[in-house]
Amino acid sequence: MKKLLIALVTLVPALAMAAGGNNVQLEKANVDLTDNASLERGLDIFQHYCSGCHSTQYQRYERVATDLGISIDDMRSKYMFTDAKVGDLMHSAIPSADAAKWFGAVPPDLTLVARVRGQDWLYSYLKGFYADESRPFGVNNTVFPLVGMPHALQDLQGLASVVTDADGKVTIVKDENGQIITTGGSMTAEEYDQAVLDLTNFLVYSGDPVKLEREALGWWVLGFLFFFFIIAYLLKKEYWKDVH
Repeated sequence: MKKLLIALVTLVPALAMAAGGNNVQLEKANVDLTDNASLERGLDIFQHYCSGCHSTQYQRYERVATDLGISIDDMRSKYMFTDAKVGDLMHSAIPSADAAKWFGAVPPDLTLVARVRGQDWLYSYLKGFYADESRPFGVNNTVFPLVGMPHALQDLQGLASVVTDADGKVTIVKDENGQIITTGGSMTAEEYDQAVLDLTNFLVYSGDPVKLEREALGWWVLGFLFFFFIIAYLLKKEYWKDVH
């Protein structure tokens, strides 16, 4: 519990800065927690592109493998890049002291990012990077202005161009189909949209691994309460029939 509170204290102030952004209309993230293939692709992207700096330290490799239907051998060979054991928590590869020195602050744990900011915010943020030479890493973000991190998925998406209106509002340039126009990425706009959706899906799962189980159990609870209500009502009528 203490670690959880520390994570929230660290994460919330950093992400709260985004609330004062350019009032960007968030895109809808249609995640599907029943799609294990999407969740595994999201895990793959997270481990290859995000876990070097960010952790999901309230998850364990073994639990993720079980939930996503991944064999322990595949988890070890495909998604574990440190000397961690399969039962360990999923810490980032970079030491905190080095991260603070290189980035100015320790990159936040992302286990709860989707719960703190919402899946639409996260999805839009991952699509909101654009070239800005005034920033230390050469990029900025429409959803999180003055973001202090590089565009970790730049190799996949490339860099987007923007236009700035007279009020200083930044808008990413899109084509006639609503797709972001980028240069230098290895993926098409459609492929990147799917990759970001998969990553968002995985982080939504990370923030609430038992959501599907809890929701399924909830229907059983409601069914029990409905059945109990009928029994209670019939008992009430039986007990009070002589009174009336």
